Amino acid sequence: MTGHNRSAGLARASRRALTAALVAFFAMQTAAAAQEATAPPADQQPPSLDAGTAFSAPLSPPTPLGKPHDFGAARGTSPDPSEVEGATAAAPLLSPEDPASRFNDALVPYAPSNTLTDGTQSGLEKGAVYLVARLTEGAAQISDGLVWRVYGETPNASGELELVATAMGGDAEFRLDPGAYLIHTSYGYAGSTNRLVVGRGVYSKTVVLNAGGVKLNAALGPDDPLPADDLRFDIMGMNFNAIGEREVIVSGVKPDAIVRLNAGTYHVVSRYGDVNAIVRADISVEAGKLTSATLFQNAASVTLKLVNDPGGEAIANTAWTILTPGGDTVVEGNGAFPSFILAAGEYEVVARNNGVNYSRNFMVVSGENEEVEVLARTETSNVSQFPQN
Repeated sequence: MTGHNRSAGLARASRRALTAALVAFFAMQTAAAAQEATAPPADQQPPSLDAGTAFSAPLSPPTPLGKPHDFGAARGTSPDPSEVEGATAAAPLLSPEDPASRFNDALVPYAPSNTLTDGTQSGLEKGAVYLVARLTEGAAQISDGLVWRVYGETPNASGELELVATAMGGDAEFRLDPGAYLIHTSYGYAGSTNRLVVGRGVYSKTVVLNAGGVKLNAALGPDDPLPADDLRFDIMGMNFNAIGEREVIVSGVKPDAIVRLNAGTYHVVSRYGDVNAIVRADISVEAGKLTSATLFQNAASVTLKLVNDPGGEAIANTAWTILTPGGDTVVEGNGAFPSFILAAGEYEVVARNNGVNYSRNFMVVSGENEEVEVLARTETSNVSQFPQN
């Protein structure tokens, strides 16, 4: 294992955040019980919406969320962890809910060699550490998609924890100088940090991640799927910060992508299109299982046309503004045939062409894509003239 090299893809800010989190953890070990989640102000509570359907199935054998590049064998490699999607996003934060160690001391067959990855003989100068990971107690060993990071326990002169070694793949083997280390194991967006004191011996440990996965999709109804290209999902934590915002764990997730997470409850935001078709739901992830959830959208696609007569040709060089009934801007665009995906409801559309505003009201009905025509007629009462410069 090539050691004592910082990962080029691990940003300084991330290392500082990790240091603060780990130092805080050791302080909390002697403190009181777990903190309760901070609730948001009443006016910032998310609406209660239909989360669709969800079911769980065993998560095996998993496929990495982001397929790592070929760095060779799992043992004896020092990859850049940023090459794995989700690896750097799985913050190795420790809390009273995250035990000090998820090491399982059940013996794992391991016979270390006497030769280090740099070709030198180790003898008894270093401790030999062999690590494997499982989703749950008794589950199969994870063979791919893991990122291992070994940190020195004592911050350096810059106040940061020293990154001693990294490995990617399944199992990992490290040769470490005697001392105390913090070993972070990430699997997609799931992660666990464990403390290990190393001497001049052989150490074989199993990390139990207590993690599962989630696969998301959205539809208009049980038999009415939506185009995958128009969908994306954000996965957030359940706690709110001081300004009522949730922690974003991962954003821009595509339909049917498997996202690995620590077991727990998460807040999911489903976005259909780029405007206001948004649905929220809370999803529970179980350790060792894959949770599939479909969120039901209430929206439709609308194509706008400015015409001289009903059914006529669209007028080019038109600027568009879609408003709520209260006059708030929903979206703006330009062109002869702009299309938008809008949440079901009532809207006003304003078309500006050659310095003149033309407008009309229209309704969006879920699942009913339609073409909305605006008549370019100055005799209508809802037309207003822009002041000329």
